[in-house]
Amino acid sequence: MMSSATSNLADSLSDAVLNQNDPETVRQGAPAYLLLVDGLISDDPENVDLLLTGANLYSSYADAFVDDEERAARLAEKARDYGWRALCRSDRSACGSWSAPYDRFEAVIAGMNAKHVPVLFGSGAAWATWIRNNTDDWAAVADKARVDAMMQRVVELDEGYDDGAAHLYLGVLATLLPEAAGGKPEDGRRAFERAIELSGGRNLTAKVLLAESYARLIFDQELHDRLCREVIEADPVAPGLTLANTLAQERARTLLADSMDYFGD
Repeated sequence: MMSSATSNLADSLSDAVLNQNDPETVRQGAPAYLLLVDGLISDDPENVDLLLTGANLYSSYADAFVDDEERAARLAEKARDYGWRALCRSDRSACGSWSAPYDRFEAVIAGMNAKHVPVLFGSGAAWATWIRNNTDDWAAVADKARVDAMMQRVVELDEGYDDGAAHLYLGVLATLLPEAAGGKPEDGRRAFERAIELSGGRNLTAKVLLAESYARLIFDQELHDRLCREVIEADPVAPGLTLANTLAQERARTLLADSMDYFGD
């Protein structure tokens, strides 16, 4: 009962953050939330739901609110580690697989079923955030193949999970590098477009990433500016997406203001 109560508290906390329409409130209040989640996990270290909440909150905070690169990388590492712990607690065969040879890791992920979708997605998302904060480390960038395998498995098991957000991460991973360096921008475009489709257009972050990660990568100013304007003009309020959408609108305004300088038009 206590474990269930703390899980419910963590879920309520996460929902309150995700549905907040004032990013500054979250920016100022999130550190206290993070410490609270740390405490809850310390008291119940085997609780997968709590570990996933920690992974989600730490990765979201590092990605959206931390400008200092060293600090963001440190927080993203904690998110990744919480995600790994959740993966291990949900399936003991997964313990340590993140550092095992890739074929063993791939076999573990392939053996997971529909009940593992939340932990596959949550731990994979935190891991992806860590990679994005360590793109100067080729060993970290090499991990994107493992996260890609996790998100592909989520798509296979439940493509619509979290409004298709697995496609969003697949898009990020595909556009992390330019095509000449092994990136796959067209795969990224299709993934972002599928995330937009599955969310019914409500996930504005997918459109911003399509603009920033794809349109800028292939130097398509017309697509870039159109997407940014669509995001700015959209209603950001949507269950579970309000904070992310509000932040996406802020990012879209910045991208649009910088468009002429970036594209040289």
